Amino acid sequence: MARDMSDKEILKMELDQLKKEVSTPRTAVSANCTDTIAFVEELAPNDPLIKGVPDDKNPYKGDKGGCIIT
Repeated sequence: MARDMSDKEILKMELDQLKKEVSTPRTAVSANCTDTIAFVEELAPNDPLIKGVPDDKNPYKGDKGGCIIT
């Protein structure tokens, strides 16, 4: 698409994009990190990747046999 446009058209598109981005509200990285850490720590007790899955609820655990490759 950019190959079919003149340099002037490309620069106009870039300027329009920068005008949109300048009005985007920004927050400090430290504030975002604090919020992210709080969010993750709040959900961590129920996260099966951190806590693990109980054996009675794990469909892959048990005596279902296995795969034997010979």
